[in-house]
Amino acid sequence: MTHKEKALDYFGRKFHCSQAVLAAFAEECDLSPELALKLGACFGTGMRKGEVCGACTGALMVLGAMFGQYDKADPQSRERTNEVNDKMMNRFAQVSGSYICNDLLGCDVRTMEGVNYCLEHKLFTDFCPKMVANAVDVLEEIIAETKAKA
Repeated sequence: MTHKEKALDYFGRKFHCSQAVLAAFAEECDLSPELALKLGACFGTGMRKGEVCGACTGALMVLGAMFGQYDKADPQSRERTNEVNDKMMNRFAQVSGSYICNDLLGCDVRTMEGVNYCLEHKLFTDFCPKMVANAVDVLEEIIAETKAKA
């Protein structure tokens, strides 16, 4: 099963977009699927505030686990971390239209009216899987590029 298939499977089983993306890459991040699901649990729907799309946030967690700075004496790793972060945010916005959940959904999910709008228009079931797929596609590109540079 590909990462995209795994992520869409998790999302289809009603996990948040953030959980779906992170759990799809759990093995590469040295995480159990259960821990990946727990770590991603509070980031769906833009942290439930319509902020950065959870699918994008899940991808950022993967990039942090794979390429993030962990040694303060290694400034090059911080530069690499910043680079992959910026690439993810920028490319996700390019392919999706934004990285802000409320902008993507066209409503304010902080309100019941916004949530009801999403439910009525099937955005969580029809639109959000596209964001999960976009995040995985961009993430895989960045991983390949970053590994090629190493």
